[in-house]
Amino acid sequence: MSEDVKMSVSAPVMKGNDKIVYVVFEDVAVSAEFEAPSGKLVKNTGFAEEDIAVLKDYILNNWEIIFDMAKGIDPMKAFLEK
Repeated sequence: MSEDVKMSVSAPVMKGNDKIVYVVFEDVAVSAEFEAPSGKLVKNTGFAEEDIAVLKDYILNNWEIIFDMAKGIDPMKAFLEK
């Protein structure tokens, strides 16, 4: 896996009674989307299984940081600025 992998997070959303965040990892030709905090893989396009395991571990071990990032996202503000 390249060191140039970029991570994006969604604003927190409700799924049933749980608050989750979608986390996307992308590089030039690969991407993977996860639900956090569970680490559930939603979609993988091109990452090797070993890379998926590393990304999932990252989510599980850094959930608080990821959630803090997600809380700072204001989707309405982003929409209105375009």
